[in-house]
Amino acid sequence: MKHSILKQYWGYDEFRPMQAEIIDSVMAGHDTLGLLPTGGGKSLTFQVPAMMLPGITLVITPLISLMKDQVDNLAARGIRAVYFHSGLTPREKDLALTRCRLGKAKIAYVSPERLQSERFIAELRTLSLSLIVVDEAHCISQWGYDFRPSYLRIASLRRLVGDNVPVLALTASATPEVTADIMRHLSFSEPRVYARSFTRQNLSYIVRYTDNKEPMLLRILTATSGCSIVYVRSRKRTVELAGILRGAGISAEAYHAGLTPEDKEERQDRWKNDRVRVMVATNAFGMGIDKPDVRLVVHFDLPSSLEEYYQEAGRGGRDGRESLAVIIASRYDKSLLTRRIGESFPPKDFIARVYEMAGNFVNVPVGEGYGMVYEFNFSRFCDTFDLPPVAARNALMILTRAGYVEYIDETTSRSRLMVLMRRDELYDLRLDRDEEEVLQCILRRYTGVFTDYVYISEVTIAETLRMSSEQVYQALLTLGRLHVIHYIPRSTTPYLVYTTSREEPRYLIIPTDVYERQRERMEQRVAAIRSFTFDTDRCRANTLLRYFGEDPAEPCGKCDVCRASRQRDAGQGARLSDSIIYQVSHPGGADVRTLVESLGPHYGHDNVTETIRTLIDRNALSLNGSRLELP
Repeated sequence: MKHSILKQYWGYDEFRPMQAEIIDSVMAGHDTLGLLPTGGGKSLTFQVPAMMLPGITLVITPLISLMKDQVDNLAARGIRAVYFHSGLTPREKDLALTRCRLGKAKIAYVSPERLQSERFIAELRTLSLSLIVVDEAHCISQWGYDFRPSYLRIASLRRLVGDNVPVLALTASATPEVTADIMRHLSFSEPRVYARSFTRQNLSYIVRYTDNKEPMLLRILTATSGCSIVYVRSRKRTVELAGILRGAGISAEAYHAGLTPEDKEERQDRWKNDRVRVMVATNAFGMGIDKPDVRLVVHFDLPSSLEEYYQEAGRGGRDGRESLAVIIASRYDKSLLTRRIGESFPPKDFIARVYEMAGNFVNVPVGEGYGMVYEFNFSRFCDTFDLPPVAARNALMILTRAGYVEYIDETTSRSRLMVLMRRDELYDLRLDRDEEEVLQCILRRYTGVFTDYVYISEVTIAETLRMSSEQVYQALLTLGRLHVIHYIPRSTTPYLVYTTSREEPRYLIIPTDVYERQRERMEQRVAAIRSFTFDTDRCRANTLLRYFGEDPAEPCGKCDVCRASRQRDAGQGARLSDSIIYQVSHPGGADVRTLVESLGPHYGHDNVTETIRTLIDRNALSLNGSRLELP
């Protein structure tokens, strides 16, 4: 049955490696852990079972920005899905729950912070759940590089819905200790683990060393061809670097989390359709973007862990063709990595100050706020209290790990609306010209507006009607006040969820597990990426494999370390051949044993013997008894 569903909805005849095994395990009711590398097709391992199981498949994922895209992609295949996150209005949430109860949805995507709400958990209990999926499952482990305390609520959710609902945990990058931690936190019973090797045979890992990175990047892009991604660490640098590349005649776009949804979509489409060759991006780019023919991934700035690096580099060569993953490293990167550790763990008194200022900013009295969700304009917060943004953001993340709040960084939502009136009621409306034209444009341009929220573009409507965007916006607000539509304007807003009532700063406790031990773990991850980047005596592919718990049989032969070793070996071989021929050229030739003993300490006895045999086979030498002579 799974093959017929795969063919019907996705058009594929066969599954990728490990997909079928994971699906069979889930359908047999087993708790299952799937370790599939980036591009390995994790989504299909729960989307196919969702179409086979009777109830709802609940997917817990931190990728809020991708939920809408995932639901839209499923809808295009004829699969009904909904999503829940803190950015939804109560009306949108109630509509999604109703669809689930009425069997009009097969998959429900849920952001982890929603699990902090007892009311939402109670509402989930009214649904018929057949499968719980934990995407990006490494987020549940404090040993992981992206730990999120809200993931720890999944185990209690499971106890509420019953042990008869299996759990499927999925991740692309997890060390052995993180893998064990995932299964422990999710209370796996007789788990089945399916792991594909982290080996990427078609991906060559290369490091280039320079203190002048821009010219090196230009040389790399000029010497290669095909679609490329260049990863940097700041929004400002995406714009600067994309401009440098365009100035050099290389088509490039900048991509970061601060762009409007329309700009993100347009730039993604241009890149996907090969109208732009290079995407210069922060780590906001890549998740859910399955472009198979990326030939080059460049890390202009170093990530903070090998997990991040493996995921980002792994976006190259998904079609199986040869591709390059290149790091451009400078001598200053070592100190930058060390500084990043300090920035990630600001002093505890600063963290307490941020906690107090955040409570004042959203007007939460001491002893109140439990379970409440607040819009949190981070830039205004930092400006109001004169806080350094990097340290303040990291303080909020530590408070999140400590369980005091849940800080959800920028969640960009597009404008959306639903028509509240029945179609026959619209005929009796008396509207001004602008409102009438905007309403008619919406009814003509967008389908399904009477039954669901539909994403709109005020700019597109304005261009269609030859109005200004401000006129369209005001007309939509008026239609909303008249209860003709429910209009939710676009917003880019972080959220702050109080997971406990607000405490006085003096009672704030940052546990050792959250601060000191997490700092130690980050130091270990930074040491691993530093070693991977700056050590030049170990195969880079094998270094990655050992980090993720594999035992590689032999070097990859393709990374820059292996290539340099091969060149050294070739040069040494040439020198050994020359030395042998020189000694044999003396009158009377040379005794084989004497030759091996004299050259062996420097070149290796086996290498000398093998080289002599090769020279004889090539007729460069002749063997007369135990003596070598020139032919």
